[in-house]
Amino acid sequence: MAKMHGWVKAATQARSVMQQLQGATVQSVRSVGNYEAALTHVAQWLKDEYRAGREAGTLLELTPQQAVAYLEQRGEAVGQKTLDQERQAIQLMQTHVTGQLAQGERLPVVRSELEQAEASRSYTPDQVAAVADRQHEPNALATQIAHAAGLRAHELLTLRPAHERPADERPAREEKFQGREGERYTVIGKGGLCREVQLPRDLATRLEATRLPEPQAVTDRGVHYQQHYAIGGGQRWSNSWSQASNAALGWSNGAHGVRHSYAQERMGELQRGGLAYRDALQVVSQEMGHFRPEITEVYLR
Repeated sequence: MAKMHGWVKAATQARSVMQQLQGATVQSVRSVGNYEAALTHVAQWLKDEYRAGREAGTLLELTPQQAVAYLEQRGEAVGQKTLDQERQAIQLMQTHVTGQLAQGERLPVVRSELEQAEASRSYTPDQVAAVADRQHEPNALATQIAHAAGLRAHELLTLRPAHERPADERPAREEKFQGREGERYTVIGKGGLCREVQLPRDLATRLEATRLPEPQAVTDRGVHYQQHYAIGGGQRWSNSWSQASNAALGWSNGAHGVRHSYAQERMGELQRGGLAYRDALQVVSQEMGHFRPEITEVYLR
């Protein structure tokens, strides 16, 4: 009953916004309905964030930063078409109703992780090594780190030692990183979540050798980052992977396939160590920074 009441309140907020947009800004009745449905999901997410103890607010108080966090989390559940439509709805609201965005300003395009995961396939360790051999050192090191820790392309740009930037507090099983030794780092993942990852000590040593004297500002797919290491990451690393994979293997499943490799390898390790499937799935989900354990199952196909 409480959940239904919350959804009604979210829908009321969305309807109020669309009443201000309908006519002068959005003419199509169908578009009005689609955008209203999209904004209802956003308003409900804000309520859920508030209940989880995070500052959220109402739909009219949604900031561009919160909008990106929402889209990143939502991208685990929906495809690119739906995600783009929801981004457009938020953009219209923040431009014409709340003024959070200036005229002509755009929210960054967020890629659906669900769609990426469904389109990608894993690589064997030998295939990952063969691709890394065809890359220049900054991208080769990034490939080895991404494979060792299951990182997304943009997360490579956000690496920091865990003692310098602690992870956000989230429930974690004691089996996290079980069976692997190494050094702890943190990365900024989907929805702005800062999570802990683990790198083998040899990779950590090589990474620290690339430490920049001062953090470097980089922009990837319209999002700004402060990079602390001179390694590949983001779209440039993804492009490097595709080129090197085609050269080394004669084909490419995309850089996202490296996360598939991590998921499958860790599931095997944990199950061989005695964990039941659902328990191992939960551990791997936490290690990979997923909000929904079901998305991890997509990586196991």
